[in-house]
Amino acid sequence: MARAKNKLTAVAVKKAANGKLDDGGGLRLYKTDGSGRWVYRYTFAGRRREMGLGSADDLTLAAARKERDRWASVLAEGKDPISERERQMQEAADLMSRSDPTFEEVALMVFEAKKAGLRGEGERGRWFSPLKTHVIPKIGKRRISSLHQSDLADALRPIWKKKHATAIKAYNRTRIVFRQAKLMGLEADPFTVEAAKFMLGEVSNNITHITSTPWKQIPDLYEGLRGRGASRMCLRWMILTATRSESARGARFDEIDGDIWTIPADRMKGAEGKVEDFRVPLPQVAMDLLEEIKGTQCGEFLFPSYRTGYISSTALAKVLNEMGEPGRPHGFRTSFRTWVQDTDAASFDVAETALAHRVGSKVERSYARSDMLEQRRALMDRWGRFVTRSEADVVRLHG
Repeated sequence: MARAKNKLTAVAVKKAANGKLDDGGGLRLYKTDGSGRWVYRYTFAGRRREMGLGSADDLTLAAARKERDRWASVLAEGKDPISERERQMQEAADLMSRSDPTFEEVALMVFEAKKAGLRGEGERGRWFSPLKTHVIPKIGKRRISSLHQSDLADALRPIWKKKHATAIKAYNRTRIVFRQAKLMGLEADPFTVEAAKFMLGEVSNNITHITSTPWKQIPDLYEGLRGRGASRMCLRWMILTATRSESARGARFDEIDGDIWTIPADRMKGAEGKVEDFRVPLPQVAMDLLEEIKGTQCGEFLFPSYRTGYISSTALAKVLNEMGEPGRPHGFRTSFRTWVQDTDAASFDVAETALAHRVGSKVERSYARSDMLEQRRALMDRWGRFVTRSEADVVRLHG
């Protein structure tokens, strides 16, 4: 059955007054003073039911839609979502009560317990991936009580030097699993993991920075990216807005209100619950690009893909590779930040806020809550004019 067209936007949710707001497909937000809660409304066996999905403080609009879709698929299978959720919770509780589970079972339990605090339930940041790829195939079926530091060292050794950054992630996740297992009363000692690291030895780990295009070459690159095609337009959008790849690639028309683009928290970098929607002031050149995009796209996304909804990071890299451009999309942010620094275009606080970086200590941020929108508007306007060679002093900057 075709779902009703979504009625809500992240901006609308944030600005909504108290009351009921329907998004379509059974998703409803009950908004009250200072908070709200998402529910999934459905009919099962002729009975109308409401299933709580979580508070609006914990779930973004996108996350609430994903949760709604998850339980709608259960309903489509002829099951009552509320009863099915209770059954799953009971199964999880039964699994937790087992006296000596395998490493894989404990790892999955830990992952399920951490999902609520991970971006996109752990899928976006692929929290579980290092364990699934490198540890579980080696020791996943072993009882956690039987594991020795040599077993863990053997599992990590193939990637310890060749893919050290990935190995460290796998090590940290394994340590979390062992720590949680001990808290659960299982026979598992976190020191086992630390001992495995000692056995693997030290690794000289030189940090390799993402290649960035020198800022003086950005106008030439931007000019070379002109033309139709979602990937080229997205790269130009990223340059003009200095935003991260996922924020830009997933941009939707309903996120833009006037010359303000509000990126929802679920596409911002950071831990779940510690990030919020981010406003990006769009310079005139970005507004001009938006009009160009509207002339080529008719769906919900600015940069659509028929396969995945919106274009992939691989598609962006492919364009740059074909142009012989060594700089990477994420490096545009470095180009922007270096331009600010070299030209003294803005203060440190304004430049860092433009990149959605946290400025100051936790205490300082609790008092200084402005997102410096107007200062950033002026900065991004100047950057846009430099990028498109419409700035009066572009010659001086190159000289």
